[in-house]
Amino acid sequence: MSYQPRFNHIFEEWASNYDQEITGGNPQYAEAFEGYDQILNEVADALVAPFAGTILELGVGTGNLSKVIRSRGLHVLGVEPSPDMRAIASTKIPEMKILDGHFLSLPEDATHFDGIVSTYAFHHLTDEEKDMALVDLAQRLKPNGKIVFADSIFLDQAAKQAMIDEARERQFYDLATDLEREYYPILPRLEHSFKQAGLKVTFKQMNRFVWLMVAEIA
Repeated sequence: MSYQPRFNHIFEEWASNYDQEITGGNPQYAEAFEGYDQILNEVADALVAPFAGTILELGVGTGNLSKVIRSRGLHVLGVEPSPDMRAIASTKIPEMKILDGHFLSLPEDATHFDGIVSTYAFHHLTDEEKDMALVDLAQRLKPNGKIVFADSIFLDQAAKQAMIDEARERQFYDLATDLEREYYPILPRLEHSFKQAGLKVTFKQMNRFVWLMVAEIA
């Protein structure tokens, strides 16, 4: 596929202070990262994988979710398009393999995973790209494997616009720009994406922005 990551330049700038921001260092994003540790743990808890099972993580970032999953006795193969993020994650977890790639650029032999996970990354794809990615990822799962994502979702377009308007009223201009520029999904459209990939999915809201998605082969 010809897709190239659109927002790498943002993450190159963000990498060095990303971990500070997720712990409340930037008030504009405090609500999006509220309950961050709980979100990571719920993603890991949703994986019903055998001990020493293999998990594919897309958008490793600085390696925070990887550490949680590995602490459960699971192997993680990481994929991350940002060189700076990969470098930080590799420093935290030097023994973990982290590939240069993204949702739409995975090795053909990267298959038979007990689980596929991602946090705060799926919104970088358009709706059509989400469709393609989920079809591909469903084929990379073991029969009882699960896809577990956590990311910002809006119930409808009006709810999304209301959040943008609120951000501007609070002078959270970076947040408002992010919400307008990136491809934060509307829940019914995202549910359709999972279904057309042959996946049954459940949604659980974790904070004002982030929802947990757990999907398996229908």
